[in-house]
Amino acid sequence: MDLALFWFILIAVLWTGYLVLEGFDFGVAMLMEKVGKGDRGRRVALNTIGPVWDGNEVWLLTAGGAMFAAFPEWYATLFSGFYLPLFLILLALIVRAVAIEYRGKINDDTWRRRWDWMIMGSAWIPSILWGVAFANIVRGVPIDETGTYTGGFFNLLSPYALLGGATTLTLFLSHGAIFLALKTDGEVRERAEALSRTLAPVALVVAAVFAIWTQIAYSVPWTWAAVAVAAVGLVIATGAGRIGRYGVAFIANAVAIAFAVVLIFGSLYPDVMPSSTDPAYSLTIENASSTDYTLTVMTWVAVVLTPVVLLYQGWTYWVFRRRLSADHIPDHSSLTFLPKKSKAEQ
Repeated sequence: MDLALFWFILIAVLWTGYLVLEGFDFGVAMLMEKVGKGDRGRRVALNTIGPVWDGNEVWLLTAGGAMFAAFPEWYATLFSGFYLPLFLILLALIVRAVAIEYRGKINDDTWRRRWDWMIMGSAWIPSILWGVAFANIVRGVPIDETGTYTGGFFNLLSPYALLGGATTLTLFLSHGAIFLALKTDGEVRERAEALSRTLAPVALVVAAVFAIWTQIAYSVPWTWAAVAVAAVGLVIATGAGRIGRYGVAFIANAVAIAFAVVLIFGSLYPDVMPSSTDPAYSLTIENASSTDYTLTVMTWVAVVLTPVVLLYQGWTYWVFRRRLSADHIPDHSSLTFLPKKSKAEQ
């Protein structure tokens, strides 16, 4: 296989891993307030992703690094043209990391509530903007003959792009609700089950409209298969959730997200970033790729290290596979907190 094509496929796989795994992280964070009535319930929800969220984020770092090394022209145009939305995503991810770390440092309800709102807000922003970004990449953006993005921020807010944002948002909300139903017990699980039964059909409808629009306007005949598999996955996820088979529902929802990525990258090929100014200015896997030597070295590194990463992450999920409930959450009286400053000290 041509190395540039190999890395195009591998980057698609990396984005698939990120969106499937980080998707339920975002969904759980967005639903914290709904499933966790009270601090203990919110801590149950947060603890379901506590051991894995930072590992899931590694998929984004790897995907971004692979794009930078394998397709530097693509990386440069994408990150300069989409600077504001990608900056907002990065800021949200930083805020989430800080909020998860700091919410439990001081024994004060107001303190914890403020950080909880930051956790929730930092999940809503990327859940929408990732869909907007990928929809714009598929649709094409103004790129000149030098590979420079020539549009403005509002060029990225077309109806199709906003539908892409709604698609990732609803998919992640449904994914998070199913994950919570699978990983929790007690009242949190009951609320998560009710939410999943509501959110799964919404995600099915929104994603179906986006997939059909993508297929008709921007894609090629063979990607109808990806649309069909994604649709079947969402139908199974909806049905399995209604009969309480949340393991099946989670796998089916993950398959649907994975084949949505297949649809996106299949629609792009052989481009990596189409130009709406002139198709001749589009970035392709050939004119945007690194040298064969660079791609060869990257391939050997990937062959050696990727299995190690997969084994480690699989082991992490196995260790933390059990359900959580409010009974597993200790009282604040048993925890150690930073001393709260007096008014004089403040």
